[in-house]
Amino acid sequence: MARYTGPVNKKMRFLGLEIPKKGVRNNRPPARRRLSAYGLQLREKQKARFLYGILEKQFRNYYDKASKNPGSTGDLLLEYLEKRLDNALYRTGMFNTRRQSRQAVNHAHFLVNDGKVNIPSFQIKVGDKITWREKSKKSSLFEIATSNIQNNDCAKWIALDKSELSVQINNSPSASDAELNIDTRQIVEYYSRR
Repeated sequence: MARYTGPVNKKMRFLGLEIPKKGVRNNRPPARRRLSAYGLQLREKQKARFLYGILEKQFRNYYDKASKNPGSTGDLLLEYLEKRLDNALYRTGMFNTRRQSRQAVNHAHFLVNDGKVNIPSFQIKVGDKITWREKSKKSSLFEIATSNIQNNDCAKWIALDKSELSVQINNSPSASDAELNIDTRQIVEYYSRR
């Protein structure tokens, strides 16, 4: 499985994302040259890929799928990204990061409609029920998820049963439920010029 394994804070700083505060550090933004239109489009695409933790080929496939369907290509792209299983579990509040939820899916801790799924890019649908495997309820990850739901909020399109930590998908996610700091117009312009 390919994924980004480099320095996360450095990448976040480059993409202009907010870095979680851990220690005292100089908060002054680095001096940067003014970006061209192409540079801004490329940066938005890289930001979206980095936030959702996917590589270029898979991201391009999501874009192609969104562009073939009727409706706003940018909104459809965000909807496909939000429907990923690892993202849906992140949106429940059980995990602090998408990387953590991706690892939980890879280690086959979850059942979707009583079937084992270990593919983070699995596309969920309305009516799907996501539950923990019985064996996984004894893991330390389950304890982490239990403590995280006390502090984190759940997305509106997901119903979370806090006693069982089971998830019911009530609605399809909309583009407004996605990351607010992604400008999909720039991404569409980036791919349309190729």
